[in-house]
Amino acid sequence: MKLKITVDSKTYEVDVEVAEEPVRHPQAFMVMPSQARVPAAPTAPAAPTDSDPVDESRVCRSPITGTVVRLVAQPGQAIQPGDILLVLEAMKMETNITAPIEGRVKAITVNAGDGVKANQVVVELD
Repeated sequence: MKLKITVDSKTYEVDVEVAEEPVRHPQAFMVMPSQARVPAAPTAPAAPTDSDPVDESRVCRSPITGTVVRLVAQPGQAIQPGDILLVLEAMKMETNITAPIEGRVKAITVNAGDGVKANQVVVELD
């Protein structure tokens, strides 16, 4: 097959042949990138390490180990389910920590720049 190709205002006439199909090796495979997935909440929260019992329905725990980037909510603020309370960074990715229930922020137990561990209580709710 003949083709005309123009490069830098010069036209070339070239012969092109169809190559044979590439040989596929049965043991060859392709690795595809996958999407990172961050769970909204831990599936099985660890038992609190404090000696005082904690009402799990009134606290918000960190689902990951990371660093507090910024606090969004303030103590005394009314919140709805899904409202962002604070933002954590882990492995160069930011994760929004959201309110699990409607209520009022009683206390935020961390500050911007603090390191937190997975399942650590970060916000207490009224």
